[in-house]
Formats: sequence, C-alpha cells, structure tokens
Amino acid sequence: MDAIIIALTGLPSSGKGEFSIISKSYGYEEVIMGDIIRNEILSRNLEVNRLNSNKIMIDLRNTFGKDVIAKRTLDLIIAKVDKGHSRILIDGIRSMDEINFFKNKFPDIIMVAIHANPKIRYERSISRKRIDDAHTKLSFDRRDQIELSVGIGDVIALSDYLIMSPNTVQEAHIIFSKVLEEIQNK
Repeated sequence: MDAIIIALTGLPSSGKGEFSIISKSYGYEEVIMGDIIRNEILSRNLEVNRLNSNKIMIDLRNTFGKDVIAKRTLDLIIAKVDKGHSRILIDGIRSMDEINFFKNKFPDIIMVAIHANPKIRYERSISRKRIDDAHTKLSFDRRDQIELSVGIGDVIALSDYLIMSPNTVQEAHIIFSKVLEEIQNK
C-alpha cells in the first residue's frame, strides 16, 4: 500500500480539529477514533457526554486491550484505502499500544502531535461548547489526567512532528500547512 497515513494526537482542544481541516485541503480522508467511543456510548443507550466518554474509553481498554480502539478503527482505514484514498488522517491516537498496532499494519505511519498551553486549551474547550468537552476547570483537569493515564504523553513525546499550537487559527493554518507539505514531499 502506498498510502500516506498520519496518526494525529494531542490533548483535548490542542488544535487537532484545525489540523484536520487543513489536512482535508491536502486530500486527506479523516478517521476519528473518538467516533468509535461515541458509537459505543450510543450502542449502550447512554448519553454522549464527558463522563460517559471517559468511562467507556477506560472500560473498552480494560475489557478488550489497550489497542481496542485502533483495532476497531482499522476496518474504516482499510475501507478508505480500498476506495482509492491515498492519504489518511487518523485523529485521536491516545497510546503507544495504538501506535504499535498501526505500525504493524502501516510501517511508514507518520506520528504528528499538537501541543498547546493548558490555559489556552481550557479556553478553547469552554468556547466551542461540544457536548463531550469539559465545561469546568475541574472536569478539564480530570480529563487531562485520564488522557495522560492511558499514555498520550508518550505518544506526544515520541511523535515524528511536535507542533506547538499557536494562539490564532490563521497562524495554526500556516504552521499545519507547512508540516503537511513537508510530509507530502518526503
């Protein structure tokens, strides 16, 4: 397979959504790992919210293994490649177990991490008002602790590209475009 596959990671509200928007202009098809968790929440007839997202993410990993979300995402990726898509963005990598699973399937996978100041991420989380975002400082801090407990810090530290998310969307688009162009020209 000659597809370019990017594994995107970063703590909540770091700028992954903006990276995804820019990647689409470069021809990337997106697969969102969080959709696996949201679908599981709905299949259990639960409300999609931060508490249930955290609970189900941990439950799935404890029950089926730390790479379960990656395994459930694989079919979505393969379906996109089978349809002729040669650029795939996997949004939402959380652990080295997931990265190792994907590296076994796609040895040339490129890891991109986006990092942003916690204060800025909290402000973004409050302003975007997504149903499964943290809406208080306490829940925001708790979510970071949960994300770090599953191993996202290791993924960020070992990424091929570590992008410091700027404060403005315009600056982010410039930086993200430069990274995507560099990946494309490898």
